[in-house]
Amino acid sequence: MGRLPVRRAARVILLDPGDRVLLMRYDDGPPNGRHWSTPGGGLNAGEAYRAAAARELAEETGWNDVALLGEVQRRSFDMEYAGQVVRQRERLYLARIDQARREIRGVEAMHASDGIAAWRWWTLAELDSTAEVVWPSGLAGLIRKHMHQASRPGQPAVRRAAGPAERGRPPGSVSWENAGCGGEAAR
Repeated sequence: MGRLPVRRAARVILLDPGDRVLLMRYDDGPPNGRHWSTPGGGLNAGEAYRAAAARELAEETGWNDVALLGEVQRRSFDMEYAGQVVRQRERLYLARIDQARREIRGVEAMHASDGIAAWRWWTLAELDSTAEVVWPSGLAGLIRKHMHQASRPGQPAVRRAAGPAERGRPPGSVSWENAGCGGEAAR
């Protein structure tokens, strides 16, 4: 059996002042199905992961004023994308905004073309108790683990200097090799 094509992707775990996280809903057919996911998507040719995460967030929200705080996870898994099964290698970044439940406006056409059916802000308690499918699984726990990186308004942002996250695997992250996510997918 041959190797699967690799798709590189970057996503943003975006928190508001109430520690709510922004998720997008996709109503895909099988095998991905209906699911909620953090904003993000595939890298363009020659694009760095961090740049792709910022670009995707701006495209999906219309906001160009959100700074990424740091990389919090790497994962790799098989998923369906554009009619074929691919091996997705994905990096997740943390960011915070200072406006509660900020509204998304002016990107409806982009949402329609990208298959985004809805968006909403979720509390961690809602993530813990939902019967909805959320990617990545365990998102609330991942947020709790890295919340110290996301300063609240009025506090200085915690920014990591270029180090392990930029050169290799960040501490506590999922490696490419053992990041099997049980069929989870991401855009």
